[in-house]
Amino acid sequence: MNQRLPHSLLLAALKQNVVKLKDGREMRALGQGTWRMGEDKSKHDAEVEALRTGINCGLHVIDTAEMYGEGESEKLVGEAIQDRREDVFLVSKVYPYNAYGDKLVSACDASLERLGTDYLDLYLLHWRGDAPLEETIQGMEQLKADGKIRAWGVSNFDVDDMKELLSLPNGDKCAVNQVLYHLGSRGIEYDLLPYLKEQGIPVMAYAPLAEGSDVKEDVFNNETVNRLAEAYSASVAQLLLAWTIRSGHVIAIPKAGQAEHVEENAAALLLDLSEEDFAALDEAFPPPTTKQPLDVI
Repeated sequence: MNQRLPHSLLLAALKQNVVKLKDGREMRALGQGTWRMGEDKSKHDAEVEALRTGINCGLHVIDTAEMYGEGESEKLVGEAIQDRREDVFLVSKVYPYNAYGDKLVSACDASLERLGTDYLDLYLLHWRGDAPLEETIQGMEQLKADGKIRAWGVSNFDVDDMKELLSLPNGDKCAVNQVLYHLGSRGIEYDLLPYLKEQGIPVMAYAPLAEGSDVKEDVFNNETVNRLAEAYSASVAQLLLAWTIRSGHVIAIPKAGQAEHVEENAAALLLDLSEEDFAALDEAFPPPTTKQPLDVI
């Protein structure tokens, strides 16, 4: 699977691998992350090409944030999706200190301007801060009523945070929780992932290739991981992505700044790992048996 595949084949696979939101809309199980993109001007053209290649392959979910490059990532995404807005499921995130009242409205408006669009498909609270959750929910619901966002969610929320959120008025409108999740960081499987599944709230997995993680080298150099990748004529990245989205409840958003890497990521959907493969990966990287602190980068 290391050879280039037709975009039409990748698109067909992506259309078959979707995660449903509470409002009935669908997100494809693989998307594109943009953390650290837009910051190095020498990479600008390659990064725009990568995002556009992803759209052509069917990776319609593009995730960004006002924090990434202090808006530079959003500007890059805006350029990449120009004239392709309807082909994209666009996600951005708001700083916690902007997540209430008029500050939330202003932050959303600024993101929309940088992205060159008049609505977001999904707007997330980037992490929990000092703003009362009630005010954030109220503000998000008002943005929905105003047509500026289609749905809202959270990021980096653990079980207790989610339970508190869902206990509040309109807290059950939360569409997703975006958290760190990859083969080398499986803590959410103990309690957060089952709880979210029970509540009908999908997970968006950021850094699914262990980007920025201390264990990335351990994961990519692991003997079992490499043996299985070789058996499927796949890359390690493809194997890791196929593992991440295996439950049908997780959307993975790997970052790829080059077109060939985007195509490689998209082809992960063509991997059909067996139960024996998953068992081998469990042995190499055991699932949690106790509660663990939420992993973040």
